[in-house]
Amino acid sequence: MARVKRGVTAHAKHKKTLNAAKGFQGRRKNTIRAAKAAVDKSMQYAYRDRKNKKRTFRALWIQRINAAVREFGLTYSAFINGLSLAGVVVDRKVLSEMAIHEPAGFKAIVEKAKASLPAAA
Repeated sequence: MARVKRGVTAHAKHKKTLNAAKGFQGRRKNTIRAAKAAVDKSMQYAYRDRKNKKRTFRALWIQRINAAVREFGLTYSAFINGLSLAGVVVDRKVLSEMAIHEPAGFKAIVEKAKASLPAAA
């Protein structure tokens, strides 16, 4: 039976791991055992943080909208309530961008939301 030499495959796998570990510090960038552990952990962080990124951006949009509507005498929750009562369906990302780049359009949306809110007693 012919002899099978497996060095090529092993070197390719090691090279792939070490390339993924570029930029790491110390032994983590050039020792296969340490690099593999570091790369595996970094992949876990990347997967987790792709989910957290969505959460973080939504929080940022909410803060921006809140700051923008307070100039018109509303709070964020009252504004969102007014939008839903008015039947305006615009997501928070777009509202945030409008508040920054199109103040006139944002003001019109705020006025529509304000008008649909019941008068404060």
